[in-house]
Amino acid sequence: MNDSTNIELPRRLVSSDIAADEYWADAYAKAILRVYPDREKYTVAAGISPSGIVHFGNFRDVATSFAVMKALEKHGKKVRFIFSWDNYDRLRKVPQGIPESFVEHIGRPLTGVPDPLGEFSSYAERFQTAFVESIVEIGIPLEYRNQTQEYTSGTYAEEVILAMQKREEIADVLLSFMSNKGKEAKGVDPVEYRAKFYPITIYSRFSGKDTTKILSYNGDAEVTYKCIETGQEDTVDLRHDFCVKLNWKVDWAMRWYKEQVVFEPGGKDHASPNGSYDVSSALIREIYGSEPPFFAGYEFVGIQGVDGKMSGSKGGAVSPGQLLEIYEPALVKWLYLRKTPQQVFNLAFDSEVIRQYDEFDREVKAMQEGTLPVARYEALDFAGGSEYKGEIVSFRQAASLGQILQWDLEKIKALAVDLGTPYNEEILKSRVAKAKAWLETYNPSELIVVFDVINETYAKELSEEDKKQVRDFREALAGGELIDIKTLETVMYDIPKDPNLSQKENSPRQRAFFKNLYQLLIGRDTGPRLSTFLWALDRKKVLDLLDV
Repeated sequence: MNDSTNIELPRRLVSSDIAADEYWADAYAKAILRVYPDREKYTVAAGISPSGIVHFGNFRDVATSFAVMKALEKHGKKVRFIFSWDNYDRLRKVPQGIPESFVEHIGRPLTGVPDPLGEFSSYAERFQTAFVESIVEIGIPLEYRNQTQEYTSGTYAEEVILAMQKREEIADVLLSFMSNKGKEAKGVDPVEYRAKFYPITIYSRFSGKDTTKILSYNGDAEVTYKCIETGQEDTVDLRHDFCVKLNWKVDWAMRWYKEQVVFEPGGKDHASPNGSYDVSSALIREIYGSEPPFFAGYEFVGIQGVDGKMSGSKGGAVSPGQLLEIYEPALVKWLYLRKTPQQVFNLAFDSEVIRQYDEFDREVKAMQEGTLPVARYEALDFAGGSEYKGEIVSFRQAASLGQILQWDLEKIKALAVDLGTPYNEEILKSRVAKAKAWLETYNPSELIVVFDVINETYAKELSEEDKKQVRDFREALAGGELIDIKTLETVMYDIPKDPNLSQKENSPRQRAFFKNLYQLLIGRDTGPRLSTFLWALDRKKVLDLLDV
């Protein structure tokens, strides 16, 4: 079963292992194939405990393995991507937003806790469902593993028994990762620790909780425990009574072995020296006689433009569905895939979104023109950038045109034609919808609202020269000759222009005039491209607002 025993090499790649022009995921794929050249199918993995909203910080687990999966497929290999719902984990605490009465469920597996709103079969399913729906929209093929089902069906029975039979060896491995200072601080006596150590948690058949104490073990499959909550004692046969779960680091090693995983990433807490990955790597070798998968420790993902730290066990976390309201699926994947796992980056709900869309569009254009370097090409290709065909209307323009035309897609398409702006209809439709959500749901203060009555306060502050310029422009508008955007723009630039001055000297005069028009129309110094904005607005309303 193990095709790499005794092969010693780094299971994590560092920057020096990756060539300057090489995509990081391809470097991992090549390393994996050097060790496992002839597998019929390669397994990459990820997972999360659905203890609360599964947020887009958790998505880095999925995105990192997805990149390696795509790189292996590029080398002609068959790959499966398994995602474990660690829903047999205990409820550790009651998250913000969940009724305090749920404290009574602490210690039960997440699938044994009811849904707070009574809409799903369990607490776990509530949070799993939303994430699964988002993964479908993003387009990543996951093969899900429900760990409650795996454990309670006996799938891991033999591996659990083996861990119990080697419990002292497991204790020795765990002790080897503890410093003497750490042992002293926790009052750990190695001899006593080894004697009393058991690598499993038992969910009481009386209370359903893990508040249990193992009293005896017969060296094979029979375990006697006491339920602390009820005071009752019980004996279970590990081959038939599936109410136990391996402790976390043993569980991780066991699943690597069971599924023959070749790659799985983890957060920086798991990646630290002597952290979970190192301990589980030692355990899979010592207990299951197999090699650990290649590993990439990743940094956390930040969110800007919303309040609160992303944490799935706390309230206020940003859900995948929320992010997909403003980001296209390919853009989401690209933002993760273009960075090495060790690089920090932010997702955004503020104006940074515009910059990210612009950068993505530039990469797509470079891909279409064949000028994108290999590493950047692979990141974009894996994300789905090659599916973008034809001309792309920018996110900024979609937001601008959408507001001007009240998000009427047919009018936006007609305006794009009048502007001589070619567009891909599906991309335009997507961008308009995302821009609308970005503005109306998350940035209402950025919405452009045209006044219903004249801005008297600002009009009174205008100088006589300023007023004359506004009146001259209003008169030109009223004349009905400014019927197209190009003519409108020409007149708009000419009115404040002094023929005795250079263009450099006229520029401040023109900017001041544009500011006056914006202030009279929307109460801001700047706004959408002014000629387009004026062309699209109701002409009578504009004339009324410019009547100074």
